[in-house]
Amino acid sequence: MKPTKEVLQELTQSSNVSIHSDDALVGKVKAAITADDEKRKENEDEPRRKPALVPILPTELPRQFEVTLWDVLHTLARATTLSWRGAGRGLAEHWGALKYTQALAGGRDSFLGLTDEGHRIADHYKSLQSSELGIGFALTLTEHMLRSRFPDHSVTIVPADTALRAGWALTSRDKGEKVKYRYRPQYFAEVWRRGEPSLAIPIACKGNHSDSATSAEQLASASAHAEAVHIGAWNETPGLLFSTQLPTDGGTMTVHALQAPGSGGRLSPAEGREANRNASPFQANVMPDIHPPAEGLVAPEPVRGCHVQPKDYVWFQESLAHTTAAGLMAFTGSGHATARHLTDRQGRKRYTGLEHAASMSVQDAAHTLFGNEYVGTDHVFRLNGPRVEAFSGVDEGVFRLLARGDIEEYRALVHASRHVRPRLTVDEDWGGPVSVHADGSVFALRLLPGQNEESCACSSR
Repeated sequence: MKPTKEVLQELTQSSNVSIHSDDALVGKVKAAITADDEKRKENEDEPRRKPALVPILPTELPRQFEVTLWDVLHTLARATTLSWRGAGRGLAEHWGALKYTQALAGGRDSFLGLTDEGHRIADHYKSLQSSELGIGFALTLTEHMLRSRFPDHSVTIVPADTALRAGWALTSRDKGEKVKYRYRPQYFAEVWRRGEPSLAIPIACKGNHSDSATSAEQLASASAHAEAVHIGAWNETPGLLFSTQLPTDGGTMTVHALQAPGSGGRLSPAEGREANRNASPFQANVMPDIHPPAEGLVAPEPVRGCHVQPKDYVWFQESLAHTTAAGLMAFTGSGHATARHLTDRQGRKRYTGLEHAASMSVQDAAHTLFGNEYVGTDHVFRLNGPRVEAFSGVDEGVFRLLARGDIEEYRALVHASRHVRPRLTVDEDWGGPVSVHADGSVFALRLLPGQNEESCACSSR
């Protein structure tokens, strides 16, 4: 096993990921769609797919993309805080990303690939590993690409299931008229700037330990998931599709990516009312199904899914903002501050019974990182013998704003600092890797002060 200090240092070292997005991939995905539709033609569950898929330009997503593992794990950890992945909320959701600290390795002049530790995880939790790492890499690439495409805007990742539950009953446990459709995107990317309507883009992301043919099949499936939410006009909602291939034979890790073009997704209020994101979250009950345009005097039958129509634009912008705020507050461990940004169907009651002191005068955990104050929660565990501390939280000023419900001021703050806030390096005063994202969140890891690796190794033996 590597010394713990070496593991921590490697988390902030740059490496490369191979990106595959071209016309040949589009052809393979179309063939996979045709084959899958042929199997399903007698099945009433045959899904709708995105009507068109195209590659992502190399200028927006370089074919050799430089990443650091700690940044990817930070993105994964933030994305899954509201995921309901286990009863032990702190361990199952805050810290699920930590199991991958030694799963991948590469270098500035090489590509990321599975380590021996990564192979051992895959042997026992193959589906979970490929799925979660697929999320981390897909969302990391999404943020880079959209910030390149919209340099004057901020980009926020929002878990789709949580956001949609503010308007639709998605599963049998949800109260209300059910959508009765199992396909939907995993995330939305909200592209926004203060004073303008947001652009919401569905994201479908998957992962596998197999080959490029499996990734083509996954992208075919992702096309159905992204199509399950329409925002605006019929067949005009853009979408992003990803399949991360993590070969177990020592091959290069590759992210296969495509996009669905479209002029929709823009949440421009039809009635002229501006979104009030500081208003309390509102539980709407939007009728399920997507409505194709009328053909002459005949209105076609609706198709299954969720349709955000112009009358819902203001509410949906507010829902996206509240869901983002809830995810940030869950990342700090504050149940009360999380609950205030959720409706009952989104899981508000799940967070009302858990609280720490971060919303009071004394924080549950607070640290100074890069000279700034952060509040949140922490977790201590063993990494190759020695004990290490993981800390997740947000900028203290950000926490105070969202804890009292001031989303508008929070968005103004993070948008103004979107180019200067992100940092990723070893903080020598902290003692380990620290990642700060544009949204004000922080993810940090260090060897506990006073730990001696040699004595830990002897005691562990």
